[in-house]
Amino acid sequence: MSSGFARQDNQQVYVLHTYPFKETSLVVELFSRQFGRIAAVAKGARRPRAAMRGMLQAFQPLAASWSGKSELRLLHGVEWRGGMHLLHGQALICGFYLNELILRLLPREDPHEVLFEHYEAALVQLANARQLEQILRRFEKRLLQELGYALPLEHEADSALPVEANREYDYVPERGPVPRGEAQSGVQLRGKTLLDMARDDYSDALTLQQSKLLMRALISHYLGNRPLHTRQLLIDLQQL
Repeated sequence: MSSGFARQDNQQVYVLHTYPFKETSLVVELFSRQFGRIAAVAKGARRPRAAMRGMLQAFQPLAASWSGKSELRLLHGVEWRGGMHLLHGQALICGFYLNELILRLLPREDPHEVLFEHYEAALVQLANARQLEQILRRFEKRLLQELGYALPLEHEADSALPVEANREYDYVPERGPVPRGEAQSGVQLRGKTLLDMARDDYSDALTLQQSKLLMRALISHYLGNRPLHTRQLLIDLQQL
């Protein structure tokens, strides 16, 4: 679905990323509830007294208006919708990680209203700065599912037999869990980890560890040879 040729007003959005455009403007990558990822030019937004200069910040609920028929829309204005999400420290980097995932995996103008709701909920949770890894794992799983990537967790890939909690598996991208020894590659994990992930239950320490390895492998598979900058930053921080 395209945001089309007409003007769109008061659309719920979040800023994913901005970068300079010409001398005084910005290109703004927006994640909108109704239209998915939209790119728009904010003319003059880099001028010191520009009305939009201080508002085009990540993680703030905004209402945006734009128009245009090219891939690069013209941004007419933004307003705060209220309920600011204040992220600090590692939670802030986690927020930028979510933004980078959306930028890299979600095609432009591909509407995903449910994903927008998951993103908004994740920001609220990150603002509380608790259980950050669990928040990331839940969002990664939902992102892949919403984008149509199969993510079987409760049944074996080839036989469709139920995954057994006490059995060991190799998880093969685009295939699913295969009993250990039946695949030449894949992420090694317990059946319990897969069943916990299906329930969004990351309270078990080993489940949390193995789920991170699995989601890292799956996301890398779909990204190809394009590493995530924010993921490397999170890894570096954990090694300090």
